[in-house]
Amino acid sequence: MAEHFWLGMAIIFLSGALNGSFALPLKSARHWRWENTWLFFSLVALVVFPWLLAAGFVPHLGDLYRQVPRQALIYPLVLGFIWGITQTTFGIAIGAVGMALAFAVVAGLACLSGSLIPLLARDPTELFQPRGVLLLISMPILFLGLFAFGKAGRSREREQPSRGSEQNGSGYSFAVGLGICIFTGSLSSAWNLGFAFSGPLIRRSTALGAVALTAPYAVWALILGAGFIPNLLYCVYLLSRNGTWSLFGVAGRGKEVMLSLAMALLWLSGIVGYGIGTTLVGKYGTSIGFTLFVAAQILSANTLGILSGEWKSTSVRTKRVLTSAVVFTLISVVVLNLGGLF
Repeated sequence: MAEHFWLGMAIIFLSGALNGSFALPLKSARHWRWENTWLFFSLVALVVFPWLLAAGFVPHLGDLYRQVPRQALIYPLVLGFIWGITQTTFGIAIGAVGMALAFAVVAGLACLSGSLIPLLARDPTELFQPRGVLLLISMPILFLGLFAFGKAGRSREREQPSRGSEQNGSGYSFAVGLGICIFTGSLSSAWNLGFAFSGPLIRRSTALGAVALTAPYAVWALILGAGFIPNLLYCVYLLSRNGTWSLFGVAGRGKEVMLSLAMALLWLSGIVGYGIGTTLVGKYGTSIGFTLFVAAQILSANTLGILSGEWKSTSVRTKRVLTSAVVFTLISVVVLNLGGLF
């Protein structure tokens, strides 16, 4: 077991909680439309901050990118672009079904590919070791929670029929929103895969003088920068179609800018913390660590969703189903972390 395994897992859990709360400021947007807020958030979170971190903490960044094999750059760029598509649809999903359910469905599905693929790519026999077995056991428990979240969401839609149109004016039914979540979750682990397969880039970064905990910034800059492109294209399309470019200059834009910055800081703090945590955990960071990150996102998003009124006026029965979903998620976290004993 890595010397700092438990410290790394604690950092990953905290990072997941931060990442799961990033959409909360979006609920307070009043003067900007979704596309205005999302574009500003994406620019800061995916381009400005990651490249500032990479330039500030990774020595000889330009030399690093020139010296590594081309394949070492292709993986994070291509997977980052794929993830960027899902980041865009994730924003739509939040508007359609709410922060709590969007995180539950998307994160639960992302858990499957994001945890298993790195483990299988390194050594498939690990699935038959205690860590791998516990990982497999934790997944169906997590998906039971996912099923309960979906059931609670359908009940909420019946009890709050205007719910879909209230969330940022999306107008999507629960069924359509759930479909968007499923698409998003199926591909959204691409960013974790891009990080998991960037070992040569991180090792070369360390060789050029980067500290082990900050060497991953060179990878994040590529993944997130590539992910910005789909977000940019979709937001520009909406801004042009809806004629909302002018909203960037309206009175009250200062508050909207601060809300977007808060979203960016919460989201990126979670991503950067995840990178630090996986480094401390060691070779299991992008498999077991990713599952813990996902579970923390779900718990954080649902807690904040309840506190912000997403489940207001629902029946006691619906709230019990929601509670059972959270309990299943907690159990999956406990089972998962038992792997740290082996």
